[in-house]
This record gives sequence, structure tokens and C-alpha cells, in this order.
Amino acid sequence: MIKYIQLSVLFSFIPLFYTSYSLAAEPTVSFNRDIRPILAENCLACHGPGTRKAGLRLDKEEGLFGERKGGPAIIKGNLKQSLLYQRVTTEDEDDVMPPPKSRKELKPAQKEIIRRWIEQGATWEKHWSLIAPTRPPTPSINDATWVRNPIDAFVLARLEQAHLKPAAQADRRALIRRVSFDLIGLPPTPTEGEAFVSDPSANAYDKVVDRLLASPQDGEHRARDWLDAARYAATPGR
Repeated sequence: MIKYIQLSVLFSFIPLFYTSYSLAAEPTVSFNRDIRPILAENCLACHGPGTRKAGLRLDKEEGLFGERKGGPAIIKGNLKQSLLYQRVTTEDEDDVMPPPKSRKELKPAQKEIIRRWIEQGATWEKHWSLIAPTRPPTPSINDATWVRNPIDAFVLARLEQAHLKPAAQADRRALIRRVSFDLIGLPPTPTEGEAFVSDPSANAYDKVVDRLLASPQDGEHRARDWLDAARYAATPGR
């Protein structure tokens, strides 16, 4: 349980560290990580499951690479004949995609990612929800004494790459505030804080975690995100 909570406190930061590390160690462009978000934000409103202007659907493999009038949208490894790349990089306002009237425009960095992806062979990936998760290899690090779990290794690898050192371990007052906000969305009471600070047992933190997970406030805190997603506050309360 303690390991789970230590990871959950850092959960929101893990994608940043892991993605940065992955890009540094392996520069290959990923369709799901790098290309799909660009298409979803800028292209699928007109070339997606709902609207398919020019008969082009860019959220499907056959839409990107299949034969169509004028040629495939993407020809793997061939920038000059990949119509999608030509349309997103042209300076002709009549041909550029997304069109100016859409008020969307690809940033230079996004065009560069698309260029790299095509030149690297334009590997297609199914939607992430249809891919079985796999455990990535744990990166090599210099200071193994700091690592308590595999996630720490990814964090430390990125820090070492940037020639930085981990921050010092937080004191007990900071720890109980962090885990309380993380699990129930509320700070600890003064009594709870003092009890943890003065508890000399080796499993003092574990006991705090178990108590918070068993509290009704933990369930309420988990449900809050779902209520927000369902726009509960905008309803008459039913």
C-alpha cells in the first residue's frame, strides 16, 4: 500500500519525466504520442468520424495510407509525394491545411514532428486503448541508493540527464499534508498532524495511508472528478 501511495503522489508528474526521458533515449516519433494529438486537434473536425471532407478520414489507417484520388495522404518515407505533408507546409492559402477559416494553424514544431514521422517510415499505431500495456525497461542510473521503486529510476534518470540532484526528503509535516490532500482533498487536522509527527513506529506513514483510504472522504474525493465530468453542479441536484 505504501508504495502505491508514494507513486500516486507523484502521478501527475510522471508523464513529463517519462516522456522527456523516452525522447532523449529514443528519438523515434510515436504515432499515438506525437502524431495522433496533432491530427485530433487540427484535422479531425473536418476529416474524422463525423465529417469526412474530400472523402478523407485521418483517424483510420486506411484513410492515411490507402489509395484515393490524387494519391494517398501519406506515403511512408516519401515527403514529396505525401499530400498531407505538402498541404500542411504550403504557403498557398487556397491549399494550406488546416484552412485559414478554421482558425487553426500547425506550429513549426508540429510540422517538424510530422516530417520526422514520415521520414522514419510513418509507423501506424492502433488507439492506445486497444493496445495491451507493456512494462518499459527500467533506465540505468548512477545513484541507485536513492531509488526505492522503479518509478524513482525514471525520475532520477531524467534528473541525471539534466545534471540535477533530487530534492531532499520532505519532513513529516509536509508528508502528511501531501498524502491528505492527495487522498481526501483536505489538510490533516492539527491533532492528526501531531500524532503522525510524534509516532516513532516504522510504519507510521502506512497507518496514515490506511486510515485515509478507509475514510468516507477518500470516496468523496474520488467521486468529485466524475461529478465534474457529468456537470453535476449545473444540474438541479438530481
